[in-house]
Amino acid sequence: MDKPVCLIDTASDGKLCVQQSALQVLEQIQQPVVVVAVVGLYRTGKSYLMNRLAGKQTGFALGSTIESKTKGIWMWCVPHPTKPGTTLVLLDTEGLGDVDKGDPKHDTKIFSLSVLLSSTLVLNSQGTIDNRAIEELQYVTELTEYIKIKSDEDEEDSEFVKFFPSFIWAVRDFTLEQKINGNYVTEDEYLEFALKLKPGSSRTVNEFNLPRQCIRNYFPSRKCFTFPFPTAPEKVSHLESLDPADLSPDFQEVTQRFCNFVYDRSEVKKLKDGYTVTGRVLGQFAKTYVDTLSSGEVPFLENAVMAMALIENEAALKEGLEVYQSGMEKLKKSFPLELKEVSAEHQSLSRTATQVLMKRCFKDSEGMYLKSLEEGINNLFHGYLCQNEEASKKRCENILSSLSATMTEKLKKGSYAIPGGYLLFSQDLEDIVKNYKIQANNGVKAEDTLEVFLKQKSVESNAVLQADNKLTEKEKKLMEEREKAILLAQEINTKEQKQRQLEEKIETERRSNEERMRQMKEKMDEELRLQREEAERATDSKLREQAALMEKGFKEKADRMSQEIEEFRRKNKNAEKESQKLFEKMIANMNKRHAETMNMLQKQHSEQMEAIRNMPKPSSDPFALVLNLLVKGLTIFASGSRRC
Repeated sequence: MDKPVCLIDTASDGKLCVQQSALQVLEQIQQPVVVVAVVGLYRTGKSYLMNRLAGKQTGFALGSTIESKTKGIWMWCVPHPTKPGTTLVLLDTEGLGDVDKGDPKHDTKIFSLSVLLSSTLVLNSQGTIDNRAIEELQYVTELTEYIKIKSDEDEEDSEFVKFFPSFIWAVRDFTLEQKINGNYVTEDEYLEFALKLKPGSSRTVNEFNLPRQCIRNYFPSRKCFTFPFPTAPEKVSHLESLDPADLSPDFQEVTQRFCNFVYDRSEVKKLKDGYTVTGRVLGQFAKTYVDTLSSGEVPFLENAVMAMALIENEAALKEGLEVYQSGMEKLKKSFPLELKEVSAEHQSLSRTATQVLMKRCFKDSEGMYLKSLEEGINNLFHGYLCQNEEASKKRCENILSSLSATMTEKLKKGSYAIPGGYLLFSQDLEDIVKNYKIQANNGVKAEDTLEVFLKQKSVESNAVLQADNKLTEKEKKLMEEREKAILLAQEINTKEQKQRQLEEKIETERRSNEERMRQMKEKMDEELRLQREEAERATDSKLREQAALMEKGFKEKADRMSQEIEEFRRKNKNAEKESQKLFEKMIANMNKRHAETMNMLQKQHSEQMEAIRNMPKPSSDPFALVLNLLVKGLTIFASGSRRC
């Protein structure tokens, strides 16, 4: 994007709405996204920081009057400067506290959306982090009114730390010395001091502690940057057009540190259990959250995730099938091919299609989409096998038609209606079969097509045989038996070829299932790892907060937090066990489907073997040597029959 676009605007009825043009931009972003949102009072220079993060001097609008310039939430997507293959999504929000707004809850909705959509939340303020600045941040205390984790639980803000972004407080125009009790402190120590709780339980103390406690509890990591005045007061309103030489070196140094920190430390946006968010998913979430808030409902994170999973998984299934079908369509141009070639490409494309599904699919706890992909690929594979067989049949028929053209012409002219004509016919047929075997090159329908051809030619062969007065009746009887034996031998060849092809299909199914199981187990291990890491990060954050409470003398609060942490750990452990059970059930279902398929194929294999065993076997007496006629040559037999 060469410039920002409006992502979320206010409609004429005062309700928030998502801009379709912005969703179309996000829809094209298949990469993971790092989402940085800035919030704060209007006219505090939020847009300048976003422009610097975009690596630009201008972009997001900077106002030069007391009027709020940014309305709604604006978005700028740029390549991430330090994380290849990642997109940096910058969200510049409408200034909080604008007196022109009609909806008293409008600011809280904007703040809530910023929290929901971002992986890093930048709070921009001016002056110092004093009690007034924190009191103005009442929006953080109202988050529980606009964000819920599950629809079936009443109080769950202890879970926010799992889902909320990291937190940066950017203090602009900071002029004080960074000292506490006469000692210099770091910017982060300054922030933690400002968020320090007061002992006691009076109403005044509780009101003082509430926003501080919310920030400490909700956000897993906190960072602070204090920016000095950027330039002379009369130039501040034209900040975006100033040359670097006009800016304070100290201001430039802090700005660069801020940008580097965001680039290096801001994480890719993730959903519950560690699912990576792409631009496409971010857009869908923005629409879901905005539509929910505009309807007067409260967004439930898990409901939103499940709704998003449904959309993404359907799209993942479609994409996986398209990958498979596209590859097979390319292969189809080379039909007919031997079965092993088609099977090899099928396995390769099936593996790729499964990877596509696994990469994009999430919350498929029942394995429904993986099953649908299997079934879809198997149906497509069956269709391509039929098309390959049809192409093979057509090619084989064309070969036989071309090779037998001379014979057909001779039959029309009566060239075989002479004494000894049967020998000529048989020799021509032998040549046709020999050349066919070479040209058909073991095609999947080679034996089938030859069997049909020989059955058709047996009628003509019998007519030529009966008209050949050079042969005795005894010789003709032998020839008739020979014709039957030839057809029987070819029928056996056809069945044996089908048997070999069925064995190839059985092996293909076995290898395909092994690959699916391997990918499924990899995904299972990865998802459990992400779930575990998410829980560990949240627990570590709570432990740090508990230690800070103990250090500051809040033993009662720390003790209550111990109980909360134990309950938190118990829930996480149960959730991990539940995930493990679901994955095991999914693996069991996959094995069951595979066993059913293999049993069906093995049954077909046994039935075909039994059919071959029950077919009449060629006789071993000397006269039955004619069964080898079409393989070893007709001439030897023919000369022998004349001696008879």
